[in-house]
Amino acid sequence: MANILLLIGVMLFSFIIGYILISRVPQLLHTPLMSMTNAISAVTILGVLILFSKDIEGIEKLLACVALATASFNIIGGFAITDRMLTYFKKSK
Repeated sequence: MANILLLIGVMLFSFIIGYILISRVPQLLHTPLMSMTNAISAVTILGVLILFSKDIEGIEKLLACVALATASFNIIGGFAITDRMLTYFKKSK
């Protein structure tokens, strides 16, 4: 149980620090930042897949499912936003 509380504490701390840092990034750097968060989300998905290969309890499995869903949502949204931003730089015919 202490393991789960430690993991939740690390997640909350990371969320707060990440929010503070990302909110201060200028909009000009948005696309490179999205690429970096997509890479971090990909690492998160790999970690979840490795975690699913182990025998885990119910709450750990639930947290892993939440991590998988949010990381997948971030990757899909990041690619959609990046694609939309790149269309602004294409020459119209």
